[in-house]
Amino acid sequence: MKFCSLCGEAAEQIIPEGDTRPRSVCTVCKTIHYVNPRVIAGTLPIWKDQVLLCKRAIEPRKGYWTLPAGFLENGETVEVGAARETLEEANARLENSQLYTIFSLPHISQVYMFFRADLADLEFSSGTESLEVALFSEADIPWDELAFPVINKTLEYYFTDRQNDTYPTHYEDILFRRRS
Repeated sequence: MKFCSLCGEAAEQIIPEGDTRPRSVCTVCKTIHYVNPRVIAGTLPIWKDQVLLCKRAIEPRKGYWTLPAGFLENGETVEVGAARETLEEANARLENSQLYTIFSLPHISQVYMFFRADLADLEFSSGTESLEVALFSEADIPWDELAFPVINKTLEYYFTDRQNDTYPTHYEDILFRRRS
């Protein structure tokens, strides 16, 4: 950040008093501009023994399959944001939502939260961010065409948990390791 978004004056990277990390601080009004992780809210929509996936119409990973999810908006709860994203991407309505997976990805400053939920009905269709939406049984999941590791992991947890009919909340850190 080169300029303060409040007053337009120059900002500099310094460690503010009482802080431990460099932040963009306005040289005039002294506003500290924090940049914190983004929360992605989504769902694992279920119909009987199938899950609903969306083929992405946008980058990143256009043309790959994903669970409906997107950035949480200000003023939303995570559950409301997840349901909104499902409606926007798959025109699907949900019921019986329960927090299911949480992933922390510090290397890209993101936190993913997925809710396992039942589809209210079979009235779903592609939204503007989806090329296609479809129900998949476990044997038909396009594993090599999934958009993101958190999607693979959520589906793997689900199909394992379904064998025991027990669905605990899963938390996992996904750490990026640079090759040297």
